[in-house]
Amino acid sequence: VFYTNYSSRKANEIDANPKISLHFPWHAVERQVKVCGVAEKVSPAESLRYFTSRPKGSQLAAAASPQSKVISSRTLLLNEFERLKQKFREGEIPLPDFWGGYRVVPSEIEFWQGGQNRLHDRFRYTRSEDAWEIDRLAP
Repeated sequence: VFYTNYSSRKANEIDANPKISLHFPWHAVERQVKVCGVAEKVSPAESLRYFTSRPKGSQLAAAASPQSKVISSRTLLLNEFERLKQKFREGEIPLPDFWGGYRVVPSEIEFWQGGQNRLHDRFRYTRSEDAWEIDRLAP
């Protein structure tokens, strides 16, 4: 699960085409994981649980920032942050209606381990109806 502004470019692209891939490289240890699947919005209740678990400053930043939109200055962003900070200084910050999470439902996961002479180990897990099929891939 990852969280974002539902008005961001990323969210708009996911809404238009929910097929996504995630890539996690660990260059220092020569490992990588690639996840392919579909992104689905989580429930508002799940988004709220995560939102309220974040530090107050992070909550304020999420509410203040029009993520990925062009802004004329950092000062405008800081002013909005401070305005919200004052507004909610005594109470909880409500979950913005434009903010929430996506759950990635994987259909394929590939693990890559670097090897000598470029003889890497690669394994692909592909989801079938009731299990994961495992294939070894050539480097």
